Amino acid sequence: MLAAIEQAHHAALCDEVPVGCIITLDDEVLSVGSNKCVSKNSPIRHAEIEAIESACAILKNYRLPDTSIYVTLEPCHMCCMAIVNARIKNLYFSAKEPKTGAVVSVDNFFEKNFLNHRVNYSGGYLESESSELLKDFFATKRNI
Repeated sequence: MLAAIEQAHHAALCDEVPVGCIITLDDEVLSVGSNKCVSKNSPIRHAEIEAIESACAILKNYRLPDTSIYVTLEPCHMCCMAIVNARIKNLYFSAKEPKTGAVVSVDNFFEKNFLNHRVNYSGGYLESESSELLKDFFATKRNI
C-alpha cells in the first residue's frame, strides 16, 4: 500500500486528486497508476483504470487473473466493474469514500449476483495516511 500512496503523492504534485494504485502479480509490482483525469481531460482516467490498462499491456492480455490491486481510496462503480472485467483476484483499499465508494460505502458492488467474477476485498490499510493526503489536497483547493 505504501507504493500506492507514493503514486497518490505523485498525482497531487500533478494537481490531480491524490489517488494511487498498484497491481501486483506473484508479490511483485506489475503496474502503477495515479489519477489523470485533469491531465488527460477525461472523467475515466482514475488510478485503477491507469494501472489496469498498464498491466494488461505488460501481460498482453485483457484479463489479469491471480493479480491483486491496491488502491488508496475505495473504488467507484466504474472502477469496480473494470476490476471485475479484468478478473483481478484481490482488492485492498485504504480510505473509504463516503460519496462514491462502491465496495462498502454507498454500495456492496462485489456482492451483486449478476457478476460473473468474484473479487476478494478488504479495506482500511494505511487509512489515515491516505485520508490526510486527500484532506490536505482539498484544503489547498478551498483556499485558492
